[in-house]
Amino acid sequence: MKSYQKLRTPQPAACQVEEEGAAPAPAGHGKLAPWWVGSGLLVAAVLLSAITVWVLRQVSGSWPGPMLPPKCLLVPESHRFDCYPERHVVVTQELCESRGCCFIETPPPAEGKRGVPWCFYPPDFPSYTLESLNQTALGMVGLLVRRQKAYYPRDIEMLRLDVEFETDTRLHIKITDATNPRYEVPLEVPQATKRAENPIYSLDFSRDPFGVLLRRRATGTVLLNTTVAPLIFADQFLQISTSLPSRFLYGLGEHRGSLLHSLDWNTLTLWARDVSPTETFNLYGAHPFYLLMEEGGDAHGVFLLNSNAMEVALQPAPGLTWRTIGGVLDFYIFLGPNPNMVIQQYQQVIGFPAMPPLWALGFHLCRWGYGSSNETWQTVKAMRNYQIPQDAQWNDIDYMDGYRDFTLDPQKFTSLPSLVEDLHKHGQHYVMILDPGISSTNPHGSYWPFDEGLRRGLFLNTTQGQPLIGQVWPGSTAYADFSNPDTHQWWLENLQRFHAHVPFDGLWIDMNEPSNFMDGSKDGCPPGELDSPPYTPAVLGDSLSARTVCASAKQKVSVHYNLHNLYGLMEAKATASALIQIRGKRPFVISRSTFPSQGRYSGHWLGDNRSQWKDMSYSIPGLLSFSLFGIPLVGADICGFSGSTSEELCTRWTQLGAFYPFARNHNTQNEKAQDPTVFSPAARTAMKDVLLTRYSLLPFLYTLFHRAHLHGDTVARPLFFEFPRDVATLGLDRQFLWGRSLLVTPVLEPGVDSVTGYIPRGVWYDFYTGSSVNSSGEMLKMSAPLEHLNLHIREGAILPTQKPGTTSEVTRGNPLRLIVALSSSATAWGDFFWDDGESLDTFEKGSYSYLVFNVTQNIFTSTVLHTSTEATEVTIGTLSIFGVWEPPSKVLLNGQEKPFSYLDNQVLTVSDLGLSLSQGFSLQWL
Repeated sequence: MKSYQKLRTPQPAACQVEEEGAAPAPAGHGKLAPWWVGSGLLVAAVLLSAITVWVLRQVSGSWPGPMLPPKCLLVPESHRFDCYPERHVVVTQELCESRGCCFIETPPPAEGKRGVPWCFYPPDFPSYTLESLNQTALGMVGLLVRRQKAYYPRDIEMLRLDVEFETDTRLHIKITDATNPRYEVPLEVPQATKRAENPIYSLDFSRDPFGVLLRRRATGTVLLNTTVAPLIFADQFLQISTSLPSRFLYGLGEHRGSLLHSLDWNTLTLWARDVSPTETFNLYGAHPFYLLMEEGGDAHGVFLLNSNAMEVALQPAPGLTWRTIGGVLDFYIFLGPNPNMVIQQYQQVIGFPAMPPLWALGFHLCRWGYGSSNETWQTVKAMRNYQIPQDAQWNDIDYMDGYRDFTLDPQKFTSLPSLVEDLHKHGQHYVMILDPGISSTNPHGSYWPFDEGLRRGLFLNTTQGQPLIGQVWPGSTAYADFSNPDTHQWWLENLQRFHAHVPFDGLWIDMNEPSNFMDGSKDGCPPGELDSPPYTPAVLGDSLSARTVCASAKQKVSVHYNLHNLYGLMEAKATASALIQIRGKRPFVISRSTFPSQGRYSGHWLGDNRSQWKDMSYSIPGLLSFSLFGIPLVGADICGFSGSTSEELCTRWTQLGAFYPFARNHNTQNEKAQDPTVFSPAARTAMKDVLLTRYSLLPFLYTLFHRAHLHGDTVARPLFFEFPRDVATLGLDRQFLWGRSLLVTPVLEPGVDSVTGYIPRGVWYDFYTGSSVNSSGEMLKMSAPLEHLNLHIREGAILPTQKPGTTSEVTRGNPLRLIVALSSSATAWGDFFWDDGESLDTFEKGSYSYLVFNVTQNIFTSTVLHTSTEATEVTIGTLSIFGVWEPPSKVLLNGQEKPFSYLDNQVLTVSDLGLSLSQGFSLQWL
């Protein structure tokens, strides 16, 4: 009898394939055994009991209910992999057994949950057999054969298996049609040139049924075991399941929910959709990547490079099932072994994020409904009047004439060019919105973007070869086909024409799922298996065309069925390229829809949230998830987009939002204003103060983005990234870190003046005062009056800060203050990256400064590893050292005595240093 299996003990039917000369697999994890086999007499008793029950039922025939074979009774509920995942179908025993599966009713789940599947695979369900396996220069190639068809149309009987040991920490496994080419995601990925020499993983295969078994060498932990359910590979239904080594799983976006996913029969759908963030819905972007924390603190990640509609089913075994309706199964597995390294390795495949301009890290202000450029200008002037930091002013679609791209309302926004000129004079920047839907109803010759796009054939077409017409803000619209390189040129020309009139600095690309106010098109969608596939994942609206275009729409590269989830990425790529050509500086693009690799071209905001406390709370797991996805420039609409905010909510949200990597206050039309100037003096001051705190930290934040760009480090970071062996951190998503050392603990509830947060083991210093907390790893209640945000610096860190100004341009010219947080062993380390803040490729061209700071044995050392002209414009003014246990008798700067102050909370401060950033120095306290 065929059986689906887990790793247990040696079994001859398995084929173990490991690197030559590799160490043997750890004891107890060598080969395969039936997955339902447990240990000893207990399992024998269960088996005997099941057989007895089955025999009695057969003999008596008097028991109610169906007669179940032992193979079905033996499958524990948590290990039942769904054989009938179709939604809105009442799964009967007849339907289930027609697929050759087991049917056992279980109690109905709570509302909104899937619950234990009633129809599930038996252990002997037919799958593929590994017919051959041969070594290649980079790994292996194999042939998989299915001898008995599964239950979806156009089963593919022969599959090709490609395995490449790309690096010691990265494995590439690809399964595709052995005889016919299939659509594959047009994403640039690195090509391995040699086989990994010392991989930290070992790979086994089960021949019959085919399965992949991946272990971590150091621990023997089984990371993947795909023998737990059959592999199905039909033309429009691809499914593969695996066991998981723990329940601590993250990623798989874009969704609203906790950072740590529930494995309680939870299905996550990936299909870009325009909908206000809501739990259980598929949202704006698609990121088929997960990070999993193993027992003991190791981590690994899995990326399925597939852009088709997809769902990922999680179950408490723990187990996971990938289901997609097109393309190929193209997996990358990243072995870490810590979570930071997993994300770095992931970005080595999809690409590291772009370095943003410095002004992008300032405070942004926007609303839909300013109504005019003069009203927009008044808001900017009010911000300046109260000396509240602001780097960028934005406009939503109300600046347009009839909501048409590349137009300006001739009555209400006539002064917009003057406003932009004024912003530039004050060192500020202007960002405007663009949608991909191009108005199609204007008289011929009156609207160049449509006329020219039509002439060049640059829009999505119907199956009949005519532009697909949907409906968005301007009314009837055609959709730009960004998979066509010619569209990128047309997009550039449109932007150049508009920039000549309104010299914008950045672009906000919205509605790019793409969104449609009708389903499919004005003519609906044609019949066929692209718009009505054999299986539709659990998408909102139950149709691939719900609030978007027809899946059958034709694009340059492929059909929209394959490219839908790539639409935002392709538009972002075109937009970033256009900005570079127009401005000759680093592009700033914020996109709503995203896909892996998009961090190379844009940031992301978390969409049309609501002015509610829970929306503020959910923004933290949202921004942390996008850190995992390689898109560090991310934030939510501060104070909420829709609905009416309150002064308390907006104050608390501004405190949190000041620590979003991308910080923008945005509001909808027909609601009261919510920029900081409209609130009471107390609230306005609290908002101003926390924004000034952000601006003081711009050198630190900018350095974090440099590390993200260069190495793939995260900027906003979950606590478990730094404390992976502290199980208390694995579910935390109401706090976060900047880098490895700045802990943010916001207030997320109304009517309180304190907040309880987790302080990981070690010494932490209050950011504002330098007072220390020595934690054993515990929840700590902290004072949090309305004007206060709790920030703590981790021991051993050195943070570069700066005297804040009202713009990043003003701030960057101010003296630096270096904050040293001594460890318990009186050491510390930090670094600082600096350049002109806007030029392209400064690191690649060597036009930057990079300093490393160290403290050991009461000596602070600044070492200049690289310098440029910008370094001569900045001075180091102050050094604050937290955790100096004894009052010093004197302080020496480069051997010369220097005045200092020392406080009872063990903070040593040396001011008026006046040191050039381009010169190294040392400071000693005795």
